[in-house]
Amino acid sequence: MYTLARDLLFRLSPETSHDLSLDLIGAGGRLGINRLLTKPPAKLPVSVMGLEFPNPVGLAAGLDKNGDAIDGFAQLGFGFVEIGTITPRPQPGNPKPRLFRLQEAEAIINRMGFNNRGVDYLLQRVAAAKFDGILGINIGKNFDTPVERAVDDYLICLDKVYAHASYVTVNVSSPNTPGLRSLQFGDSLKQLLEALRQRQEDLTAKHGKRVPLAIKIAPDMTDEETVLVAEALRDGGMDAVIATNTTLGREGVEGLQHGDEAGGLSGAPVRDKSTHTVKVLAGELGGRLPIIAVGGITEGKHAAEKIAAGASLVQVYSGFIYKGPALIRAAVDAIAALPGSAR
Repeated sequence: MYTLARDLLFRLSPETSHDLSLDLIGAGGRLGINRLLTKPPAKLPVSVMGLEFPNPVGLAAGLDKNGDAIDGFAQLGFGFVEIGTITPRPQPGNPKPRLFRLQEAEAIINRMGFNNRGVDYLLQRVAAAKFDGILGINIGKNFDTPVERAVDDYLICLDKVYAHASYVTVNVSSPNTPGLRSLQFGDSLKQLLEALRQRQEDLTAKHGKRVPLAIKIAPDMTDEETVLVAEALRDGGMDAVIATNTTLGREGVEGLQHGDEAGGLSGAPVRDKSTHTVKVLAGELGGRLPIIAVGGITEGKHAAEKIAAGASLVQVYSGFIYKGPALIRAAVDAIAALPGSAR
């Protein structure tokens, strides 16, 4: 049934299809019917960041930027849902067209540019949701905020979402906001982490609960750069790292229609690059900081590969668009079948 629905939606432009799909998933959630459309995954609880996840397969940020369909996605069997990226102020994002399907490669290129309705709108949607599971909120900076003032935007968002999130993801790796990826390196990263860690302590005291912080990184770093980032995140007291965001590389889509469009490439072609980043992180961190792996999971076995590489949790986005809710169940089953799995 999903394949038929997908084929019909794919006749529309990618962004129109995305918006319509989000509306349908949201409506199904409000009516409580989404859980009837798919067989739920097996229970596979895992404890990460001090949180108890019913299963290790989550929805990655970007699909539901504004939190419009939280209940709808939760009813499809995800072990956790991450919404955003959200910014302090609403912004339209980059000019259209800015979203492209590459079906032959099970890939997507986007240059959306953090289009969202702003953090206050997102919080209204969170308040309206009935979901009481693990909710991640992904935060970023407005496009017109200078990079040297980016910390201000992250702290504004952190202050507002802290009491409503199970964990907060800090997005410093989108390729579609000029200068953003520079925050992954050197003094810029150190200063950001120090500010976040201090504000986390202040908010813990204010709200009486500690909300974990995760940093989402890019797949386009050298191994040496990845190791330096891992050291900074560990030393900076972060609670998790999400690997990875989309890639600027075009390996696997050369010569395909839209393959040379500007933006971040996601889906199957980023799988190996993302998994390699997970392995490098795992080798450096040695289990001292959990890794949430995302990138190129289009079959259950790909999720298991990420766990075997050193991840504790996985997230899906492009694979979910191509394969639908069945991918969640397949990923959970493949992870449960890993040799030596105690889950």
